Amino acid sequence: MAAQCRIQPGALVSAVTQPTPTFAVGLGDIQQAHERIRDHIVRTPLLESATLNDLFGARILVKAECLQHAGAFKYRGACNRLLQLDEAQRRAGVVAFSSGNHALATSAVARKLGIPASIIMPADAPRAKIEGARANGAEVILYDRQKDDREAIGAEIAGRTGAVIVPPYDDPHIMAGQGTVGLEIVEQADAAGARIDAVIAACSGGGLVAGVALAVKSLQPDVAVYAGEPAGFDELARSLASGQPESNAPGAQSICDALQVVRPGKLTFPVNQHLLAGSLVVSDDDTRRAMKAAYQHLRLVVEPGGAVPLAALLAGRIEARGKTVVLVLSGGNVDPAVYSDALNS
Repeated sequence: MAAQCRIQPGALVSAVTQPTPTFAVGLGDIQQAHERIRDHIVRTPLLESATLNDLFGARILVKAECLQHAGAFKYRGACNRLLQLDEAQRRAGVVAFSSGNHALATSAVARKLGIPASIIMPADAPRAKIEGARANGAEVILYDRQKDDREAIGAEIAGRTGAVIVPPYDDPHIMAGQGTVGLEIVEQADAAGARIDAVIAACSGGGLVAGVALAVKSLQPDVAVYAGEPAGFDELARSLASGQPESNAPGAQSICDALQVVRPGKLTFPVNQHLLAGSLVVSDDDTRRAMKAAYQHLRLVVEPGGAVPLAALLAGRIEARGKTVVLVLSGGNVDPAVYSDALNS
């Protein structure tokens, strides 16, 4: 295991400059994905709050992916992947492993397309996400996050049934689907007369921020794209610092249930290492304040992982004054008790 390099909340870790690599996904793949899925997804709004603008002396634009089908950006990637299955693959079904939003998205798309789905989820995932996947008709298999190997469970099911594995982030089709968020940001900001200076998107395995960075920086190279991560699950921040993939320490905890991978993705890390301006690390208290602020200023229900970009802004992890900053609020699937705690904090 790579040596641990702890990043404290508040740290900004910049990517180490590397020679330009060949990525698994390009702008053309993202554009094709958008054409493929555009009639199946919500073109989520780019919202603006005068209060936030005044607070930061900036123009703050919010890409509300919490309003996407199945409550998160993950629907885009799952949709792009499943729409490309052939008839034999559709009959065999799909298997996915996820802490929640990819589970909800894959099961929702599978239900829409009439495809059988098996979803492997940690037993401590939010009940709303587990029940949501079951409500979509999927078979849900629960596992122990600390002891079991979800990928091994998925491989066994796929080998036994012939089902197609739909990974949560380390897949070119998934990355291209998530990248459509970036395409829409550029188009919507242009329509609003905004010149983007920076974009912040949450990072777990890295599919969303990698896709957004590929799309945005292909079209507007001067835009700085940042990841946002919770303390304890800041593997990308530490990987950018060391120049190689780092792992999170066993037993780490955070309210950001959607952002709890162990190690950066094999396909996503090269993109993020080359394209990102850095990673912004926030505490759980920062995240709770952001969830509350999203409700107060935007009337949006945002789950902890989805609120991390706003948390980074509110906590001063990035200097926004005089700039236009886009925040991707990536999901809204939050348990009532967690949400109530944030609103009352």
